[in-house]
Amino acid sequence: MARMKDVYVSEVAPALMEKFGYKSVMQIPKLDKIVVNVACGEAKENPKVLDAVVKDLSTITGQKPVLIKAKKSVANFKLREGMTIAAKVTLRGDRMYEFLDRFFNLALPRVRDFRGINPNSFDGRGNYSMGIREQLIFPEIEYDKIDAIRGMDIAFITTAKTDEEAKELLTLMGAPFARE
Repeated sequence: MARMKDVYVSEVAPALMEKFGYKSVMQIPKLDKIVVNVACGEAKENPKVLDAVVKDLSTITGQKPVLIKAKKSVANFKLREGMTIAAKVTLRGDRMYEFLDRFFNLALPRVRDFRGINPNSFDGRGNYSMGIREQLIFPEIEYDKIDAIRGMDIAFITTAKTDEEAKELLTLMGAPFARE
């Protein structure tokens, strides 16, 4: 199986240069990083929940997550400033391309009733974000070993200036966008 980075250099970059008519190879958009975030509300009552979240995230991404603390106190949510409530991983380089390949080709097809990812989830500046309802779609996670089904947010940060460029980049890299 060809590595995703090699595919980018040999196929994706020339296709983007031709389609958008860039003058320099430095103008070609590329994937900068992927951020995987798991917010865990029940961690405020039971701090042990975060251990399971950290274990799942490191199994999925191959990298140790960073714990995120609450920035503000919110009385309605019984949340105090400084409480640990989430974990995130920022992937770059080879790990990023390897995760991208596994995500598009192995994990997403395992989603029940999957018809493609939403093509409208771009932020206006060339970045794409999506949510996943359960961590079980990743083949590394064993069903018997999890304590609860948790969702996660995945953000693809690109160097593209527009959503059109970013969508074309992700499509050429294998993103299964739903038909509009």
